[in-house]
Amino acid sequence: MGSVDIRLEVVEFYCTFAADLINFFLRFNIIQVMYLSKEYKADIFAEFAGGATNTGSAEGQVALFTKRIAHLTEHLKLNRKDFATQRSLQKLVGKRRALLKYLYNKDIERYRAIIKALGLRDIIK
Repeated sequence: MGSVDIRLEVVEFYCTFAADLINFFLRFNIIQVMYLSKEYKADIFAEFAGGATNTGSAEGQVALFTKRIAHLTEHLKLNRKDFATQRSLQKLVGKRRALLKYLYNKDIERYRAIIKALGLRDIIK
């Protein structure tokens, strides 16, 4: 009976240790919680794409890219030598620019509406 009690104590110790470790990592931002949850993405698409399930619209994609660009920019302010993130940011800006160019050529009113709603500069001439 004594070995069973010791095993239970060991299991309880490791469970509390793991919980404390997770709390420590979360407190000091060592583990980051996803900044783009399903609900947050659905809100973005509902606001800019006309519906939460309309994930393929150019306006919704541009809005999502803009939120991701803002997040990566804040990350790079703290981590200046994170070159992988820097490259990802540049690729994301290029994708957003291509979508904006598509909107500009396809329907200029939709283009003007999305850049006004997101507060972006009119960079396509």
